[in-house]
Amino acid sequence: MSDRSYFSPQGGHPPQSQVMTDRAVFTDAYAVIPRGTMMDIVTSSFPFWDATRAWILARPMTGFAETFSQYIMEVGPGGGSDTPEPDDRVQGVIFVTEGTIEITLGGKSHTLIEGGYAYLPAGLRWSLRNHADGPARFHWIRKRYNAVEGLDWPKPLFLNEADIAPTVMPDTNGAWATTRFVDPTDLRHDMHVTIVTFEPGGCIPFAETHVMEHGLYVLEGKAVYRLNTDWVEVEEGDFMWLRAFCPQACYAGGPGRFRYLLYKDVNRHPGMDL
Repeated sequence: MSDRSYFSPQGGHPPQSQVMTDRAVFTDAYAVIPRGTMMDIVTSSFPFWDATRAWILARPMTGFAETFSQYIMEVGPGGGSDTPEPDDRVQGVIFVTEGTIEITLGGKSHTLIEGGYAYLPAGLRWSLRNHADGPARFHWIRKRYNAVEGLDWPKPLFLNEADIAPTVMPDTNGAWATTRFVDPTDLRHDMHVTIVTFEPGGCIPFAETHVMEHGLYVLEGKAVYRLNTDWVEVEEGDFMWLRAFCPQACYAGGPGRFRYLLYKDVNRHPGMDL
């Protein structure tokens, strides 16, 4: 049995006796959407999806995510879609946190369990179904593909975290590592979705300030995260959005590992449309 943990929201509704004070924060530089906000009342439904609901964590809009959208999908037994992606310009990443799904692409079926990852290039037709007895929960990250003349488009990928050796950051004695599903030197890709792991006591020891926009979903553990000028405590099930150039750092105080699913846009010149 894997020693990895993948937190998934279960929904529900809080009692009237619960206090309203929470950790939700929305600013011009970052947002924190804590797991306690992911109740039944805030789910969304999509056309042509059966037995499915979604928590939309990020979407392109003024003052928020600019390059991507991110959902937590919950698909019941027998549910799914034969036409899931409505936009031929959009690529996707699926990452499974609970249950089992089957993705069919080009006439071939691929089964993904917990820790399963799929990269689905823009313009391809695919379907997704849950043939198991229980619900399946997974992240669906979508981004319009930024093609470059002279570069081929990326190919589909079907992987699992358990089969990939994490890359340890230099001079950290194993306290900070990244599991990469895509070769970072492959410039066909314009987004990366990785898993970052900190052992107890591990940290980002400086305020990272960079052009990449981030979406971070905490899969396991807890930590304090530096977001712009604030230190914010986060735990498994929380989502963070960081705009480009938002300073960030992290300290994983324990008692267990701190792991998160990380999105970032990469490998392209900044647009000059403004």
